[in-house]
Amino acid sequence: MRSLPHRLLPVGLGLLMLLSLAPSVAAVTMPSDADVTAAETKARELINAERTSRGLVGLKLDTRVAAIARERALYMAQTDVLSHEHEGGKMAWDLMTDAGIAWYGAGEIIAYNSTSAPTSSASSAVSGWLGSPPHKAIMLSNDYNYFGLGFAVSPTTGRRYWAGVFLKGPDRTGAWVKMGTVTKTVTSTTTVTVTTRWSGGDTKLQVLTSGFRYYQVQRQVDGGAWVDYGVTTATSLKKWWSRHHTYVVRVRARDKDGNWGAWRSVTIRS
Repeated sequence: MRSLPHRLLPVGLGLLMLLSLAPSVAAVTMPSDADVTAAETKARELINAERTSRGLVGLKLDTRVAAIARERALYMAQTDVLSHEHEGGKMAWDLMTDAGIAWYGAGEIIAYNSTSAPTSSASSAVSGWLGSPPHKAIMLSNDYNYFGLGFAVSPTTGRRYWAGVFLKGPDRTGAWVKMGTVTKTVTSTTTVTVTTRWSGGDTKLQVLTSGFRYYQVQRQVDGGAWVDYGVTTATSLKKWWSRHHTYVVRVRARDKDGNWGAWRSVTIRS
């Protein structure tokens, strides 16, 4: 694998997996969108399973990179040529730059096979890449944090084309929250003290995890409007509330790059 400062370039030749003769034009059955998505998901899962089994962090799906990988696979399927060079002589990282994607390193692996079922084709592609040291090195690199896989079928030969695009880029993954225990203490016939607890942190990437910044906490009463308690680094909220109401407390977390995670909530009957 050739390299330049701050860039990882792909191996010069894609991996050819000649499993069988391609079917005739009349025999080509094009996969549905659902089949394509299932195949790409399968390939990502297989690659991440290989990574985590070796103590590496699974790569996060970047939908922008995945769109480029799909574009790459479609171009190879339409031209029926296995090549790292895209239309106009561009490479995968050129397409990322054109799409406004910030990247510090990138790699691409490509393949084709003739395995009929899309998910079986995914397994064959990943197996073949694992059998090739340059391709395996990209899949199991400790210098990437995001990736996307693209799958397409040639309408003329039926070849199943694959492109995997790997990226080292800024953290774009939100922080996480897990709701914990709730403690209620009746303080009078009309009030109750409620302590809500949670935990959280930034989602770990293989590289460039930005780190946890703070939580945002809100509450709702009887399905009404959300009341915001602002941001905090605390992991609990203690409030005195009126009895005989339904409260919902929700929390989300933000990392130092400004990425918010999903809201997590707990319902409390006072």
